[in-house]
Amino acid sequence: MPKRTGVADLPLHTGTVPRWLADRMRDLGRLIAESIVENYGKKEFLVRLSDPLWFQSFGAVMGMDWHSSGITTSVMYALKRGLNPIARDLGIYVCGGRGKFSRETPTELLQIADQTGVDGNYLKRTSCLCAKVDNTAVQDGFQLYQHNFIVTDEGDWAVVQQGMNTDARAARRYHWCSSNLRSFVEEPHAGVVGENRGQILNLTHQEAGITRNSILELTHENPDRMMREIRQMVTPSSSMVVSPQMDLFAPIVAPDGTPVRLGSRDPIVANSSRDCIMPNRHEVRAEDVDLKRLGGVLATAYESDPKDFESLLLTPGLGPRTLQSLTLVSEVINGTPSRFRDPARYSFAHGGKDGHPFPVPTRVYDESIRVLKGAIEHAKIGDREKMDCLNRLHATQLAIEKDCEPLADFDKTIDHEKKHSQEWGGRTV
Repeated sequence: MPKRTGVADLPLHTGTVPRWLADRMRDLGRLIAESIVENYGKKEFLVRLSDPLWFQSFGAVMGMDWHSSGITTSVMYALKRGLNPIARDLGIYVCGGRGKFSRETPTELLQIADQTGVDGNYLKRTSCLCAKVDNTAVQDGFQLYQHNFIVTDEGDWAVVQQGMNTDARAARRYHWCSSNLRSFVEEPHAGVVGENRGQILNLTHQEAGITRNSILELTHENPDRMMREIRQMVTPSSSMVVSPQMDLFAPIVAPDGTPVRLGSRDPIVANSSRDCIMPNRHEVRAEDVDLKRLGGVLATAYESDPKDFESLLLTPGLGPRTLQSLTLVSEVINGTPSRFRDPARYSFAHGGKDGHPFPVPTRVYDESIRVLKGAIEHAKIGDREKMDCLNRLHATQLAIEKDCEPLADFDKTIDHEKKHSQEWGGRTV
C-alpha cells in the first residue's frame, strides 16, 4: 500500500522557463525517461516519479532552480512535451497540467483509453479521487492548482500534483503511485512534498477510521441540535475561544503538548526517511550537498582516463566537464533511493537558471543530450554497449566513493564552474 515517503519545504516562486532551457529540459527529460524504461521498465519510471526526493533531483539535473516550487510545473511540462509524441512507442502518457490544463485530464484519459484499451472510466475516477483527497480530505491549507496524471498502456499510473498557500508563499507537492494501492482513504500517498505549516487535518490516516465514521454520522444529525450541543460544550467558564472560524476538528494533543494524529494516541513524527527540506534562499551551500558523493562525481570526471569512455561513446575529445554531467545523469537513471537525499548535488550537472550554483552551461548540456541520445538509439537496435558504458559511470563513481572517499572542495568547485562559464555557454534568467 502506498504511503507517505517524505515532506519538503518548497518556496513558492513565480516566473517562466525560457525557451532555450525549456526545450533542453524536454529533450533531457525524455532521454532520461527512455533510459529508465530501457533499463528497468515502465513501472519503475512511475515509482521514480512518486519519490519526492528523486523528483527534486530529476528537476535539478535538468537545470531548474534546485529548491523552488517551479520544478514541479517545469518538469511535468517538459515530460508532457517530450513523452507524448513518442507515447505509442514508449507506452507512457502524461495528462493534465497547471490551471485549465488540469481540468482536461479526464478527457485526455478517455482518449488514451480508446487508443490503448485500458479502463478509461477507472482512470478518470482515480484522477478525480486523488485531487479530492489532497484538496479536501487532507486539509493542510494548500489549494491545488496543478494535477498531472501519468499512465502506461498497461494501466499503471502515477499522480504528481501541487497546491499553494499564497499567504505563506509556499507550495506543497503530492505524489501518488498505483503500485500496491489498496485504498484512497488510508495512507494513499507515495509522498507529500511542501512547507511544514504545522498541524493538519489528515482524514486519510489509517487510524482515522473512527473519526471518518463519526463525521459521517454528524451529517445525519439535525443542525439545530448540533448547535445546541456545541453551545453547551463551550461555557463562559471554558478556556476555549469561540469564533466563527473555530477549528472543531483540531488535533488532539498529548499531556506533554505533542500533537497526536486523528484517531491515534501516538505523537506525530515530524520527519520521515524521505523528508526533503528546501530552504527559502537561492544559493547552494556546502551543507546542502553530500561532499563525499560530489567528490566521487568529480573524481570520476577529472581523474578517470577519458579514453575509457570516449571510445565506447564515440565522442572524441570527450572532456571531464561532460563526464561530470553524464555521471550525475547516470546516477539519476541508476541510483537507489538513498542516493537522492541531497537534491542540490544534481544541480552540479547543468547548473540552475537562476545562476545557482552556477549558470547553465548550455554547450555541456547539449553534449549530454547528444551522448545520451546516441546510447538510447543504439540500445533500441540491440547494441547496448553505449548504454552499458553510461551505466558504468555510476558504478565507477560508487567504487571511487568506497575506496578513495574523496571530499569535494565546495568553494573551489563553484569557482571553477564560474571561471569557465562563458567558455561552456553559461546562461541565466
